Amino acid sequence: MGKPDKKLKKILCILGVTGAVYGTFRYLLPLVVPFLMAWGLALLLRPSSFWLAQRCRVLVNLRGRKRMIGIPVGVIGVTELVLALTFLFTVIYFGGRKLCLEAGMFLNQIPIWVEEMDVWLTEMCHKIEECFCLNPNCLVLLMREMLQGLADSVKQAAMPYLMVNSVTVFRVGMEITVVSVILLVSVGMILQEMDRWKRRFLRSLFQEEYERISRCLAITANAYLKTQGIIMLFTTLICTGGFWLLKNPYYILAGISIGILDALPIFGTGTVLVPWGIFCLFQKRWGEGLILIALYLICYFLREVLEAKMMGNQVGLSPLETLISMYVGLQLFGIAGFLLGPIGLLLIEEMVNLYYNF
Repeated sequence: MGKPDKKLKKILCILGVTGAVYGTFRYLLPLVVPFLMAWGLALLLRPSSFWLAQRCRVLVNLRGRKRMIGIPVGVIGVTELVLALTFLFTVIYFGGRKLCLEAGMFLNQIPIWVEEMDVWLTEMCHKIEECFCLNPNCLVLLMREMLQGLADSVKQAAMPYLMVNSVTVFRVGMEITVVSVILLVSVGMILQEMDRWKRRFLRSLFQEEYERISRCLAITANAYLKTQGIIMLFTTLICTGGFWLLKNPYYILAGISIGILDALPIFGTGTVLVPWGIFCLFQKRWGEGLILIALYLICYFLREVLEAKMMGNQVGLSPLETLISMYVGLQLFGIAGFLLGPIGLLLIEEMVNLYYNF
């Protein structure tokens, strides 16, 4: 059993480190996110950029002096990044043409679905009228008035919302443009000065803290991206295969959309699959409804099992610790907390182990 002063020291150390990590994530991290992203991109581009920079150097004779002239590694890195983004957007454009065709078919189908919904609601109203001995078409007229009132309310609420938020959309667009330019410039500068920054870190008084923080960030970010990418891929493939079995003409668009939706913690696959499946069951399309519910259950358990297990195995946390840290991060920092939670827990453990042994 430890001494009281030793226990108190550890409790204070844990509280102090936890407060420092929370304050850093809450107030400092939003200011340096573009530069952290730029540093990560620079690390990915560094091997190819330095290799090309070495190959692009030429020995020239200027006024009797031999000098080595080449393209700066920062310029090469930014050029590689721009080319990679151009290729990515080109693939997305040509790959999205199929999705656009399916989206057009989907939009053309909406009036038919609305008409089917109107027929179904009318039949339900007639059945209720017969059951309760009401006047013919009284519920039908009431339902139509309610739907018309709902549509008018939506129109009245939508116009002020669009007018107010158009300025916000413009501001966000400008911010994204500025951040993108800063990101590109930062990548080039970091590539140019990366070796000097590494030497500065090695000579720093806080060199050990830098190493531990960098290791935690690298491990957690790598684990999170791999986990979410694998889960999104499996979810997309499962949903696309299920919609293909149902002979849905929009199976690719629907599968990809639900795969992306599943990556958003607030929504998930149940936002679409559960209401869709219940609606099919109400229409007595038992096979389609049961398959949609089964798709939801498969995707749900796939995410619950893989997310905690893969994240925990890669970052060194147990599945329970991973779930708790992700939940706490979600409550404190929103959607970003799914990544910041495990990072924060690892940082707290590393820093407590470092300072408690002083």
